[in-house]
Amino acid sequence: MKKTYLFVDFGSTFTKLTLVDIEKEEILATSKSYTTVAKDVRFGYEKALEQLNQQMEEPYEVVQTAACSSAAGGLKMISIGLVPDLTAEAAKRAALGAGARLIGNYAFKLNKKEFEAIAISNADMILLAGGTDGGNEETLLYNAEGLRNAQIKIPVVVAGNKATYDRVEEIFEGHVPYHITENVMPKLNEINVDPARETIRNIFMENITKAKGMTNIVNDISAILMPTPQSVLKAAEVLGKGTKNEEGIGDLMIVDIGGATTDVHTIGNGDPTKPGVFMIGLEEPYAKRTVEGDLGMRYSAMSVYEASGKRLLKTYLDIENIDYEAQYKKRYEDTAFVSTTAEDIAFDEAMAKICVDLSVKRHSGYVEPVYTPLGVVYSQRGKDLSDLKTIIGTGGVLVNSEAPVEILQAAQFRADDLNSLKPRMPEYFIDKRYILSAMGLLTTIDPDMAVRMMKKYVVDKE
Repeated sequence: MKKTYLFVDFGSTFTKLTLVDIEKEEILATSKSYTTVAKDVRFGYEKALEQLNQQMEEPYEVVQTAACSSAAGGLKMISIGLVPDLTAEAAKRAALGAGARLIGNYAFKLNKKEFEAIAISNADMILLAGGTDGGNEETLLYNAEGLRNAQIKIPVVVAGNKATYDRVEEIFEGHVPYHITENVMPKLNEINVDPARETIRNIFMENITKAKGMTNIVNDISAILMPTPQSVLKAAEVLGKGTKNEEGIGDLMIVDIGGATTDVHTIGNGDPTKPGVFMIGLEEPYAKRTVEGDLGMRYSAMSVYEASGKRLLKTYLDIENIDYEAQYKKRYEDTAFVSTTAEDIAFDEAMAKICVDLSVKRHSGYVEPVYTPLGVVYSQRGKDLSDLKTIIGTGGVLVNSEAPVEILQAAQFRADDLNSLKPRMPEYFIDKRYILSAMGLLTTIDPDMAVRMMKKYVVDKE
């Protein structure tokens, strides 16, 4: 009997299953069914499992089952820091790196209306930061008292100036559920997000998934390990860096186009590739994730229209006498709309190109001239992705497209945007079988195997 791993992704729309043959390191079957989070996720899971079993001609043994989840909107977080460009930005990066969808990012001492907005939000968790170790204490303590007075009942992860921790415990004890971890910025411009990410992941695993209807399915699953976006980021990191036994493929980017957001993940330092360029701003994380909440194929369709306007759309779409606004509105008002005509498919793919173009531009760094007495020098803010060699695309519009590479090519540097540090000459690959989240889960069991399988199924260059 074949020994297998079963990986489950409870997505916001579909529950996706991937069955892996452990010995042969092959995908035996994949299936998907609509996620039934409004009722009980077990219904969607069991339907997908039934479809999976129908594909199998012989019995199999599941050695281990692991799952990730973005059901019911995924992990929704609010981050709070001190200065927008420093600790508030570090807190934001920690939340995004943990796979969260950020629904609020605050800085400085919050006012009454801001505390009230947090209290009535649908956030699952709050990340409270502020101050380097030994630095400003007042702001974090003020915001901690404000959260207590607002009667916050969701978990608060405290990741700020360690000098405040004793007082924070006194403020929160018996009033606010809290977890204390290491400072996301212990020194000025020094990022330390991994401890906060791990704390967030543990809380998600223990508490959040239970609140989303997972309790009825927990006996079938060894562990719900992480939010889906974090699983994809882990897959990207292992594929890029490799392991002790398996060579990675180097710096890479993953672009995930969804109905509501477009996520971009990059693996690499992003240091300047040109001489005479100096870095400014916050240190960039080696594994970086950004989420563009206004760039999506359905739920965010009108936001795409506002972000791009007609000019950018016309760059990617050559159709005469078309009502652009009506096309966007149709998709926004009917999020289940499926394009079947040639015109609708062309419009969808033009939208996807806009999502790729703008999301990668926002994710990438840029250079600016700085005029000095000795002449012009250039400063770089963000990652330099000019020499990035690999871009991997995932998401329904790419997987179902007849020309997915053309969509991904919108990520490439353009001569009309000279300051951008977008990739110049990358290779393009498609996650055709939707396995990246499964491979992220596999990294927690057998990272060597995960690297080999991603090379085989995602970036096969033979």
